[in-house]
Amino acid sequence: MNKQIFGAQMSLRCCGTTSPAAADGPRWQLYVAMTGLVSEWPTYTWPPAPEIPTLDERARALTDLGFTLAEGAEWEWTEHEGPDYHPHPARVLLLCSAKVRPLEGGAA
Repeated sequence: MNKQIFGAQMSLRCCGTTSPAAADGPRWQLYVAMTGLVSEWPTYTWPPAPEIPTLDERARALTDLGFTLAEGAEWEWTEHEGPDYHPHPARVLLLCSAKVRPLEGGAA
């Protein structure tokens, strides 16, 4: 069994998504933080929608990226203020994170 553990994070991106470029509204984006360039991290972006992706939708996105939740891991929510460089007023953002591991024989 693969024992590597990584952190996955999901947030509602209003601008500056890593891919694809945001042009048609806010969208939820999930990425797995790894070594190397941020631009090369596995990333999944849902179509524009304000609704939070369900647990099943998050699991499918992780699978598409070659990951699954680590044993005993759960999604945890935190609040965060947007960075000062955003082109709009600061607001509270919800960030969701979980520990993940590569799937056996997966793409990661």
